[in-house]
Amino acid sequence: MSKRKIVLSSIVFVVVLAIVLVLNIGNSGSDEIEVQTANVERGKVVQIVTASGRIQPKTQVKISADVAAKITRLEVREGDWVEKGQFLVELDRERFLASVERAAANMRSTESNAELARENMLKTQKDFERTKELFARKLESQAMLDQNSAAYQVEKARYQSALDQVAQSKASLKQTRDDLSKTTIYAPMAGTISELNKEIGEIALGSQFQEDVIMVISNLSAMEALVNVDENDIVAVAVDDTATIEIDAIPDRTFQGVVTEIASSAKITGSGSADQKTEFEVKISILNPGDKLRPGMTASSDIVTDTKEDVINIPIQCVAVKTPEQLELKAGEDGDAIAATLPDEEKYATDRDGFVEVVFVINDGVVNAKQVKTGIQSETHIEILDGIAEKAEIVTGSYRAISKDLKNGSAVVVDNNPEKKN
Repeated sequence: MSKRKIVLSSIVFVVVLAIVLVLNIGNSGSDEIEVQTANVERGKVVQIVTASGRIQPKTQVKISADVAAKITRLEVREGDWVEKGQFLVELDRERFLASVERAAANMRSTESNAELARENMLKTQKDFERTKELFARKLESQAMLDQNSAAYQVEKARYQSALDQVAQSKASLKQTRDDLSKTTIYAPMAGTISELNKEIGEIALGSQFQEDVIMVISNLSAMEALVNVDENDIVAVAVDDTATIEIDAIPDRTFQGVVTEIASSAKITGSGSADQKTEFEVKISILNPGDKLRPGMTASSDIVTDTKEDVINIPIQCVAVKTPEQLELKAGEDGDAIAATLPDEEKYATDRDGFVEVVFVINDGVVNAKQVKTGIQSETHIEILDGIAEKAEIVTGSYRAISKDLKNGSAVVVDNNPEKKN
């Protein structure tokens, strides 16, 4: 029994000792928040807009037929180089030849009818003039004069109608000859056959019905990236901005480019859904395309929209967005004790949503939430236009401390090597 009492007493002693240690540790612990800091410096800030898209030739022509017919000759293959004016495709010509012959015969017929109408008009004109002379000498009646005049006017109108029919037949012949000429297609520019969609024996539908591309001719020596820029970023992009382009298929090389065109209207995808996107197409001319780029390759670009040299800048994570209430030190947080250590009370000017951008500046072991005015930002740093001075010691971490724990006047302890702790 004595042994059991000893064991139980030992257990109780250990438990009590553990509780005491925990309480002591809790009571002796400091209210100071552990942070990391850095001094504000001047430097270069490069603002970048990231966008993705695809590679395409600057100049490419989609070759379609203007008339519908079967392909009877095809003299090129995909990848071939063609010169301007070189023969490409011939369509079945028989139907169009027949149309030309029919239109030519119709024109000859209308010309003959017009000649006959002209002769009749001339005859009635002479009869009318003769009758008019006789009527002037009172050798012919008014009735005969009126009759010959009417006959002349009728034949004159008939002749004019015949001339109109001749003009119509000529226009019809011109159209059928034009249709016949369109059965043979020649290259409108020099370039590479980058896409071939038809074979001999297939039907070319004709562009008057729908887009039916037979082939695409591209100038592969001049390439561009067509990328989609988010609507929130497009206002920062301007023509002549420089860009760095990476191609998924060529991971070991980067390409330089210049923005040449910005779409005026947006392209909306996923309309009405949670995935809706509003983007603008931007064309970036590639300055050093080389010979490896191919149309359709996936590309991502970093467009440099602004650069500031020798400006005050800090890491982006140092800027916190809070309400004035979130920055106040509540009762019981030693607010009165530290108030004397702070500069004059901050006057925060909130935005329309009630928020303020602040940076926590170290001042004698406590932080002062200084409102800042920000400028451009890179992927890692943001320009400070007003609010903090160069060399000031600011809080750079941790993220929890900046985003949640710190308030205006919080006591802090600086540890700039947290990873070396055991």
